[in-house]
Amino acid sequence: MVFIIYFDTSMDIAKLLESILSKEKIKTRLIDLVAYASDAGFYHLQPKAVVQPATEQEIQSLFKFSQEHQIPLTFRTAGTSLSGQSISDGILVDLSKRWTAVNIEEDGAQVRVQPGVIGAMVNVYLKKHHRKIGPDPASINSAMMGGILSNNSSGMCCGVSKNSYHTTKCIRFMLPNGKIYSTENKDDYARFNNECPGIYNEIMRLRNEITNEPALLNRIREKYKTKNTVGYSVNAFVDYEEPLDILAHLLIGAEGTLGFISEAVLNTVPDYPFKSTALLYFPDIYAACKGISPLTIAGAEAIELMDRASLRSVEHIAGLPALIKDLPAPAASLLVEFQSYTRDDLQAKVSHFFSRIQDLSLLYTPEFTEDPYEQAFLWKVRKGMFPSVGAVRARGTTVILEDITIPVVRLSDAILDLQQLFRKYEYHNAIIFGHAREGNIHFVITQAFDTPEEIDRYDRFIREVVVLVVEKYDGALKAEHGTGRNMAPFVETEWGPEIYRVMKSLKQCIDPHNLLNPGVIINENKQAHIQHLKKLPEVEEEVDKCMECGFCEHKCPSRNLTLTPRQRIVVRRALKMLNEAGETNQYKTLLGQYQYEGIDTCAVDGLCATACPVDINTGMLIKRLRRENHSDSANRFALILAKNFKTVSFAVKTALKTGNTINKLFGKNAMKRMTGGIKKIIPSMPVWSNQLKSSPALSKIRRKEQPGNPVRSVIYFPACISRVMGDVVNGSNSVMQTFANISAKAGIRFIIPNDMGGTCCGQPFSSKGFNRAYEHMANESVEKLWRWTNHGELPVVMDITSCTHTLHTSRSVLTDENKKRFDALTIIDSIDYVADHILPNVQVLQKKSTIVMHPVCSLQKMGLEQKFVSVARNFADKVEIPVHAGCCGMAGDRGFLFPEFTGSATQLESDDVKQSEFDGYYSSSKTCEIAMSDATGKNYQSILCLVDECI
Repeated sequence: MVFIIYFDTSMDIAKLLESILSKEKIKTRLIDLVAYASDAGFYHLQPKAVVQPATEQEIQSLFKFSQEHQIPLTFRTAGTSLSGQSISDGILVDLSKRWTAVNIEEDGAQVRVQPGVIGAMVNVYLKKHHRKIGPDPASINSAMMGGILSNNSSGMCCGVSKNSYHTTKCIRFMLPNGKIYSTENKDDYARFNNECPGIYNEIMRLRNEITNEPALLNRIREKYKTKNTVGYSVNAFVDYEEPLDILAHLLIGAEGTLGFISEAVLNTVPDYPFKSTALLYFPDIYAACKGISPLTIAGAEAIELMDRASLRSVEHIAGLPALIKDLPAPAASLLVEFQSYTRDDLQAKVSHFFSRIQDLSLLYTPEFTEDPYEQAFLWKVRKGMFPSVGAVRARGTTVILEDITIPVVRLSDAILDLQQLFRKYEYHNAIIFGHAREGNIHFVITQAFDTPEEIDRYDRFIREVVVLVVEKYDGALKAEHGTGRNMAPFVETEWGPEIYRVMKSLKQCIDPHNLLNPGVIINENKQAHIQHLKKLPEVEEEVDKCMECGFCEHKCPSRNLTLTPRQRIVVRRALKMLNEAGETNQYKTLLGQYQYEGIDTCAVDGLCATACPVDINTGMLIKRLRRENHSDSANRFALILAKNFKTVSFAVKTALKTGNTINKLFGKNAMKRMTGGIKKIIPSMPVWSNQLKSSPALSKIRRKEQPGNPVRSVIYFPACISRVMGDVVNGSNSVMQTFANISAKAGIRFIIPNDMGGTCCGQPFSSKGFNRAYEHMANESVEKLWRWTNHGELPVVMDITSCTHTLHTSRSVLTDENKKRFDALTIIDSIDYVADHILPNVQVLQKKSTIVMHPVCSLQKMGLEQKFVSVARNFADKVEIPVHAGCCGMAGDRGFLFPEFTGSATQLESDDVKQSEFDGYYSSSKTCEIAMSDATGKNYQSILCLVDECI
């Protein structure tokens, strides 16, 4: 049994760390230590402190601190590693917040990166140059460059030659002794010899030992013809002569055990514009593996193998061919993609493959597609195999994703042997898939670690896998996931005592006190792979589904302020374990800290679900927790507000008028100062924004209907926000007036029902967890819409995207009668209205030069983001979407209650926007426009305003 013990050493270590770092860079509260104790792997260590240094000088101080106090250091970026290499019971050094620089060089041929930038973000910058980084791990949307380099990541299309090791041109790094070197600086080669003669000479000695022994030399050369990340990258001793170059490349794949990489320059690879993709079906594994060679010869960039079990795990996905369900039990498949600069060359590659197709035992004739959407779907299916197992695993079990390399000529035999092991150890949901071109296969199993018997089962299984891979097939135990803690006990088994001794000597020479990520790669404990195992107690549905992979984190607006979705779930698990263990004081402390960190500063926007492999919407979890926190009296009061929402709206509008009057009398920032002062005394006080202004009454909307019969009629349902808030720029129309203007120009008759006042989609109550109030509002709205639309005859148009989304997703809280009505209603967003109804009936008279758009969360969830941009392109020569566009964190009222939240959430996007001047700033949700206006100092308006100006 593995117990998790929470130590409270925060006061002592925090005080010590304050001598080298400012307080805001030190995290030692219980919630911080718990939140960072987990990564994507199945091991668990709780750090004594989490630090977030910003400079190399601070890293130097941390190295010195570590040695003085004999406290280990572990560097971490995204924490998406799978083998336990980014956790620590010492000091965890978080690089994800302050090391995010990217610079494109040599017209995209090279890119300079810091460790905290996400791999996919680097590719976004490179895209306009038709280039990308070589490594393409499945986690690239979340994984950061520090981990990609330190794990020597590869992926689906990069093969052996385009991995991190081979595409890294030069790096700047720091050794545990605090010395900094760069392979970009010629003077550093001599300086390294002068300043670190011990390390320099030891590297030379080890190189000579390898190069003078043909057996060792040949062994290394053979091992790196395929993917291999077991142990240190000892091919550096063979590939390079200068000790500094050797050490620099040993750091690639060293998993942070030898030094700190502060910067790297990578050679980029082509991002081919033309691609052709197909799913090939074979009667068995042997037939599928026989297809690898002709596909490789034909020039396929990707050859992804999937066994029958993996295909079965995704066969339910809508859009997949029905024939998958009817495949025979031994069947297998290859997902194949050809890529090229030109369509002619692409078709030549495909034709070359078809010329040899008669040699293959295919079940069906391949159908290649060049359609980007169809291709994306096929890749989504392939990438969905790992989570497909995670989604159906038993509660309390973890998902283990391992990867091995087998010589391609023996791959089919190895897969059958591995499947036999699954049966022997009763891993009934296990699947196999992988990068067949390199003989690299992944296997997924689910495993509980809550009893000695379960731990023993895993131990016996993994030891048999080691024997199978190493002794029978002479393969690699880790192809691309890094050694970590899981395979550290078996590094010597794979490499043999001579090369393992080289690795140990290297570690001892550079990190003699074993303080840099100890236990990873070099570990004499032969039981290390079954120690410090992560415990996953049953908590609640959303929590129990989570694999803690971290894929969600880059989507979260609170990630740089408080917790991420993964961390919110990790803390929920810790609360359950503390409660069960009777640790009352720590339970109360953690629960109290969770209120602000986990609940108050969650936007509940649900964007995390769009990146989650198992579709967890952490926002729904937080809504439920908010709901459970409400007293009966609070729920009753919320219901009273819902039933009297017209009065509430009037009160808010009156408050806005009063606030604007005060600003006119006492200065434009008077309300900001006043509400800010009150908030210091009463924390629940909302803070005023100078973007607030009351909207004109519905009766003041000027209708300019065109002569003749209207093109069509619609019901206009202005959101309560639109009915209350107007534009702060003098002379600007309200959203409602703007809607009236563009409808008139298009010859569309709109109807605003007389009893619109007090009607709301219910979002203010839903996001706060007041379910009864939300149910009342949603049902009342549907009843009115049914009447207004003459029982569904007329479409309903809404002008705030988040409100449209709220109504679209309200069916579950409706009465049975209202569900029938809801199903008959047509409710469209303003984006659909412009694209499908306005544009076909108007003439664009003028275009703006360059505009910038903020796509709100609801657009992404509704699949309208591309349509949003497409609409905008009708009215501007250039439409910019900021690289870091994401949730603004406003979440209705979060920005008023916690302005630091929106400040953090909008920081990166506003920095992007401030780099240029634009002719207009547009979005599709008033509160988000407020947040972005405050962040950038520019006036963001509804996209309807853009339409009105240009038609």
